[in-house]
Amino acid sequence: MLKHLRTLSGHQNPVYALANSGKEGLFFSAGNDKGVVEWSLEKLAFIMVKLPVQSSVYCLHYYNDQLFIGERSGAFSVFDFVKQEVVARINAHTKPIFNIQTVKSKNELLTAGEDGTVAVWSLADLKEIYRVQVAKETVRAIAISPNETEVAFACKDGFIRIYNLADYSPKHELDGHTLPATSLAYHPEGKYLITGGRDAQLRIWSLPDYELKQTIPAHLFAIYDIIFHPKLPYFATGSQDKSIKLWDAENFKLYKILNIDKVGIGHTHSINKIIWSKTGEHLISTGDDKKIMVWDFNDV
Repeated sequence: MLKHLRTLSGHQNPVYALANSGKEGLFFSAGNDKGVVEWSLEKLAFIMVKLPVQSSVYCLHYYNDQLFIGERSGAFSVFDFVKQEVVARINAHTKPIFNIQTVKSKNELLTAGEDGTVAVWSLADLKEIYRVQVAKETVRAIAISPNETEVAFACKDGFIRIYNLADYSPKHELDGHTLPATSLAYHPEGKYLITGGRDAQLRIWSLPDYELKQTIPAHLFAIYDIIFHPKLPYFATGSQDKSIKLWDAENFKLYKILNIDKVGIGHTHSINKIIWSKTGEHLISTGDDKKIMVWDFNDV
C-alpha cells in the first residue's frame, strides 16, 4: 500500500514543516535551515530555495496563491506566488508559532503558538481581528471541522479545546491525554475527531456528542501528525518513534508500518510532519534526520 520511492536530501538541519503547492506536483519544506525549499514531486528532485527566513520554521500553510510561514520567533511571513515576493511579515506571537490554518468561509487565518494564544487574522488585509487565550501554555495543533462550524486545538496540558467558529466562543473541552496533546484531525465527513498525544495514544471522539469511543496504543512515543487521505478511507500517523502508520478510517485497522525494522528503510530520527500529495498518490514525510521521504501509495 505504501512503498518507499525516493529519499530527498539537501536540508542541513532538522525539518519540521511540509506543505503542498497550489500547482500539481510541487511541495515545500522548511525547518532549522534559513530558507523554505521547493521540490518537484514529478522529478523527485530539489528545485530551489524559494525564500530566506529569519528564524527556524515550525509550520507551513498554503492557501489561495500564498504560503504562510510560521517561525520560532513568533512571527509569520506571507509569500505571494503571483507577486513572487514576501508581502508581509507579522510579529504575531511572543513565542514560537506551531500551526497555521485558514477558515475559508470567513476568509480568516488562525495562528497558534507556545504562548497559549490563538490569533485570528483577516486574509483581506492581514489585520488581527481577535485573540483567544486557549491555554496557559502551548497550543500545538489546529483542526477545523469540515463544515467550518468549529475548531479544535491540541494543548500542552493534554486537553483538546473546541471553539465555535462563528464567534470563537468556547464550545467543549476534552480531557483525553495524560501527556501533552500534539496532533488532531477531523474525519473528512465529520464522523469523528481523532487526537494524538505525547502519551503515544490515538483517541477517537464521536461527533457531535464528543464521546470517547476508542483509545488506540498507536505508537511508542509522541504522535506528531495525523492526516486523512484526500480521497480514500485511510489516515496516516507520524511519530517521534521514527515510524509512519497507515490506518483504516472506518474500523481503525492498522494496515502498514513504515520504519527501518519493518521495511528496511525509513527515518532514523523523529518524524515531525507528514502530508499526502494533492492527488493522494504519494505520502511525504520528514523529521529530525534532515531527510524528506516520498512514499508511493496504492490502494491494494
